[in-house]
Formats: sequence, C-alpha cells, structure tokens
Amino acid sequence: MTKKYQIVGIGNAIVDVIARAEDTFLDLMGIQKGIMQLVERERGETLYAAMKERTQTPGGSVANTLAGLGNLGLRTAFIGRVHDDALGRFYADAMEKDGTAFVNPPAPGGELPTSRSMIFVSPDGERSMNTYLGISAELGPEDVSEDVAAEAEVVFLEGYLFDKDKGKDAFIRTARTCRAAGGKAGIAISDPFCVERHRDDFLNLIENEMDYVIGNEAEIMSLYQNNDLEADLAAVAAICPLVVCTRSGDGVSIIRDGARFDIPVEKVVPVDATGAGDQFAAGFLYGLATGRDMETAGRMGCVAAAEVISHIGPRPEAKLQDLFKAAGLI
Repeated sequence: MTKKYQIVGIGNAIVDVIARAEDTFLDLMGIQKGIMQLVERERGETLYAAMKERTQTPGGSVANTLAGLGNLGLRTAFIGRVHDDALGRFYADAMEKDGTAFVNPPAPGGELPTSRSMIFVSPDGERSMNTYLGISAELGPEDVSEDVAAEAEVVFLEGYLFDKDKGKDAFIRTARTCRAAGGKAGIAISDPFCVERHRDDFLNLIENEMDYVIGNEAEIMSLYQNNDLEADLAAVAAICPLVVCTRSGDGVSIIRDGARFDIPVEKVVPVDATGAGDQFAAGFLYGLATGRDMETAGRMGCVAAAEVISHIGPRPEAKLQDLFKAAGLI
C-alpha cells in the first residue's frame, strides 16, 4: 500500500537570516567561525541588528533537506513548531509552497517567538551560525501525530533537537510509530557539540531505534572518540545497519550491512557552505526512498550538495532532477 508521505522530517523550524561578513567582523562580535552556537534572545537581537543586506529564508537542518526532497518531487511532511507571529506564518507558508506539508499549525498565545538563526558567511564560504531556538525547542511528543508518522515510508530526525528531553521523547515516538508501520527511521547527527552533551542517549537511540545515521567526519568521530575515522566508522556500523559519513572535499563513505562504498567528489571553493550537509541528505534520501543502490544514492547526495554551495542560501535553486540526469544518475 502506498503511504501518504515518502519522507517525514522532524526538527527545528528556524528562519535563517543570512548576511556576508568579513572575518574581522566575526572577531569584533565575538562570533566563533564555522560552527553553530546557541544564543539567548538579547544576543540574537544584537546580531540581527548588526547584519547588512539580510536574506531571509525558512531554515532548520531537516527542513532544508525536505525542501530539497520537495524539489525532487517526493511527497514530504515536516513536524516542527512555530509561533503564530509574522516569522512563524512566513515559515509555514514557505514550507507549503515548497511542496512540504507543514502539519503543525502556528501556535497562538503566550508562547516563545519563532526561532531564528543569524548566519554570517565569510569570504571563503564558511558559515557561522548563531541560533536563538525560541519556540522550536519546545517541540515534544504531543506535537507528533501518529497518523503522520505512521504514514511515512522514511522518517528523518534532526540531532539538534536532542538538547531537551521533550525533543528526545518526540524522536522516539516518531521513530517507533514509523517503524511499527513498516517504515524506516534515521537521524542526522547535526553537530559534534550536540553529541558531546548527549553521547549516551545518541548511541542508545542509534543502536535501538534507528535504521540509518548520517553525519560528517567530526560528528561520526564524536560518537566513540577513537580519534580515528576508520575505527569510529566501524564502531557505528556495528550498531546501525546503514552509516553515511560525509568528508567535505574528501568524498563520502557509506557502510550498509557491512558493505562499504566510497564516493569521490570534485573539490570546489563554495560560494556559501550553508546547507551542504542538508542537501547531501536530500539527494541521498531521494536515492534511498526510490530504491537506488548506495553508490548512486551517495552520488545523488554529492550532486545536490554541489548545487547548494554554488549560491547563497541553504536550499536548491536549480532543478535537481535535471542535474541528476546530466550526471547520468537517472
């Protein structure tokens, strides 16, 4: 029986506010280059005011991935939380326009404001994210409709949500509901600092609740701390049937049921690295959801990532299907 959704994502619903900035500006503002930092509301307002020529887009890691999957024509839905304010309504409308069902209506009343991330893009394309989590961090199991999770062929979870127990509970409810209905569940690790805070819970989730895990080199190595990528990949593969590790310009390594696939990539200087991992996940999950072999799925991920780093913003501008055809993948 065909399910309503091919991919359902659960994660932070964050409006991305993007501006270019020199490294000297980052130093002046005390911004640590190249990572995601959580900020309080006051700090967020200060950074927002300091931004010039801002670009505003709906963001959040898993939501960006869903936008890529929508670009590819898959049936998608997003479980997230926004406030019934201007940014929240903008976010919900934008997701729907991109072809993804935004299944939780904006929350009214005295809730926290909609989340936003101030992203500063350096001349080398590196992005420094300063995120005020707002209402999205309040996502809990009560926000997960079992009707939605059970109607998913694949669910994709965002590791950033692990910072609160309610988020962990929402993950487990989503994963178990999906898997009980015959679907597959997986997670994007999201950030090595997130793993540092929740290592035992991450490992327990991956071993007992997940069918696949996606992370970059630093994220995969943060799970077991062997200080050796090969040892860490082997350790994760021992507890999860499908492990995908992106290694920036050094390619992608995939281990599925003990079989390994290494996909090379062409090194380029990014215009904006924002969303590279998110769109890799979109291409890869497209391949997974449509029954492609692992090498093809990995190459699809690389094509999608290459597209998004060629312009400002975390979501694809070109038609990814056309790029896949040009690369001989479909």
